[in-house]
Parts: sequence; C-alpha cells; structure tokens
Amino acid sequence: MATLTITELLAQLNWRYATKAFDPEEKIHETTMEALEDSLVLSPSSFGLQPWKFIIVEDQAVKEQLLPLTWNQPQTRDCSHFVVMAYNDSFELSEVDRYLNATVEARGGDVSDHDALKGMMVGFIQRSIDGATIDDWCKNQVYIALGQLMASAAVLGIDACPMEGINPPEIDKVLGLETSGFKTLVACALGYRDESDKYADLPKIRYPKDEIIEHR
Repeated sequence: MATLTITELLAQLNWRYATKAFDPEEKIHETTMEALEDSLVLSPSSFGLQPWKFIIVEDQAVKEQLLPLTWNQPQTRDCSHFVVMAYNDSFELSEVDRYLNATVEARGGDVSDHDALKGMMVGFIQRSIDGATIDDWCKNQVYIALGQLMASAAVLGIDACPMEGINPPEIDKVLGLETSGFKTLVACALGYRDESDKYADLPKIRYPKDEIIEHR
C-alpha cells in the first residue's frame, strides 16, 4: 500500500542532502523522533540477526564531549539528536538461538520447526568467525540501518548528515561502550538545517542514470 506518490518520494529524496549546518534552536518533536527510532528497529539485516546498537544523544553536554571526537564538525554540537551506530563486536553463535526463540515467540510453533534455517545460519556465522570476516558482516548490516534512517528522515522532512569522520574508540569511552560488546562504527546527525547552510540549494552531483543502472 503506497502512502507516498512517486513524485512525493523523489521530491523528498531530492530535498535531502548531507546537512552541514543545523539550527541548534530547532529540536525534533518527541513523536517524530520515536518514529525515527522505530525505523531503526524495523531496519532489515542479513538473516534478521540485527547485530547492532544505536545510541541516541540529545544531551548537549554529551554532544560537546563528542565534538572533538568528530573532527570538530559543528553538526555534532548543533544537531537535535546525534545517533551513534555501533556494531556487535562479540557476535557469537548464540545470537542464532536468540533470534529463533524470538521468532517462535512472535509467530508460534517450535524452535525445531526452524532446524533447516538454523543449520544454514550457523554454518554461515561459523565460517565468518573462522575466516575473521564476522566483524565486516556486522558492519555491513549497520550501514543498511543507516540508509533506512536517512531515507526515513527525508520522508519526514528531517535533515540528516551521515558522519564517518569520527574517532570510534574515544566515542566508545564517552558512551561507556568499551565493555558492552559493541563498537562505534558511524554516526548520523539529525535535526533541521540552518538557513545559512549554502549546501542546501546546491545541485546534486549524480552520475547519469544510464551509466549506473543496467537492465538485463
């Protein structure tokens, strides 16, 4: 069931940009922020395993602490909400059982009904652990959630700026993540653009559609 027309969707995606200057006086309404949080919860992930945690910072004092850990990018300080996106740095096979138990709780049946799926999931996770690629897989899932957050924000008229120019280990210290099993990967500032931001009205630089999309 479509809730946006094609024109409306593309208008919002064209409206969005990586906001460089936020209006520090404009705050996201609680109800809207809850919707964005729900969009994170609803993010898809491989096998549905959700190897992530999202820390939403709105305390101004904490944002000030994070400012030098993000190369003093003013978005950190001036945004309404600063979302730190972390990946599971201690992903284990037990996460498969956790997911399947949650599946049975939500949909009924018995865990044994999912033995074939469990075997496939366990095989993939074990190979990833043995091959030391499990962290890369977890990080990839977080970027899926980042994309969902940014698209959801655009649809709701909320400005966003994804930020990789950060110091993850130091951010982990500030947020108390060091012994949590999660590590900071990327961040996203949310809020409302400041009228002074010259980047808001610049044309987007995108390669032609026929160069980046092929049909077979």
